Amino acid sequence: MFEFPVLVGDIGGTNARFGIVPAADAEPRLLAHLETAAYPDPSSAIRTALARHDGPPPRSAILAVAARVDGPEIQLTNARWVIAGARIGTDFGLSRAVVVNDYVPVAAGAAGIAPDALTVIGPHRDAGTGARLVLGPGTGFGAAALVPYADRLAIVSTEAGHTELGPADDEDFAIWPGLERAEGRITVETLLSGPGLVRLHAAVRRVRTGQGGPAGDPALITEQGLTGADPHAADALRLFSKLLGRVCGDLALTFLATGGVYIGGGIAPRIVSVLEEGGFREAFERKSPFAEMMRAIPTSVIAVKDPALTGLAALASRPDIFVYHGQVWERA
Repeated sequence: MFEFPVLVGDIGGTNARFGIVPAADAEPRLLAHLETAAYPDPSSAIRTALARHDGPPPRSAILAVAARVDGPEIQLTNARWVIAGARIGTDFGLSRAVVVNDYVPVAAGAAGIAPDALTVIGPHRDAGTGARLVLGPGTGFGAAALVPYADRLAIVSTEAGHTELGPADDEDFAIWPGLERAEGRITVETLLSGPGLVRLHAAVRRVRTGQGGPAGDPALITEQGLTGADPHAADALRLFSKLLGRVCGDLALTFLATGGVYIGGGIAPRIVSVLEEGGFREAFERKSPFAEMMRAIPTSVIAVKDPALTGLAALASRPDIFVYHGQVWERA
């Protein structure tokens, strides 16, 4: 059980967001949105966040991290921080500190997400009662499933971002030879992430012009693709959308996610207009012999900021509902 107030944190490769949940079933109060690279370790960032808190100090914590949670010390996948629940618990005098994968709380939040917190992509369908899938491209690529199990909800975290991604149509086969590999591989995260958008843009430009160029910036590529200022960027966004639809469909099949697919991360909310053009849903549904089932699964972009903090608050407030894997430290 968590003692309140509870410190909650969503720690990614680029940004770390911290908040306080003052009491059970209360909404989280955002304290700070910090750059991960600006601090040497998580405790330093937490101190900065708590300096902005004028209420009682936290008595426990639950932190979501962009990494596989597989031991007492967790190395972030795309940043230098090492997160240890025991160290954070000791540093701040907590009774309990829990560390989970960053998509565990996003999945928890999907259990009760309101329709007005979603932007529907494709046909408006009623969600079924089956598993729900949450995923998102950002600095990396995260994914988890929310699976009904008797009277509880089991959250299955994954490393789907590190599975292989290959070409499937003529456009892909033209682009693939020019793609930069990551450690010799082309994975989901290699392409469906901020750095992945840069790789797609470079490959499109190389195929279209036969020339390379300096490394791009994901935000600039997105802006120029949306405005039409750079036709190669526009093609890269369209390709990104198609590949995202394909991967969403593959994962929806893997988990039989008839309860819907919910897309978070930092990129999807910025490119909703591209996702709505049709390539995303076409790729999502092209899963013969299960195309009819896929057409019935709703897909949406999570339109609220910091959905992980809301999900962390739910995990802390409703331990009787959710079952999930995490690193748990408790004061002796």
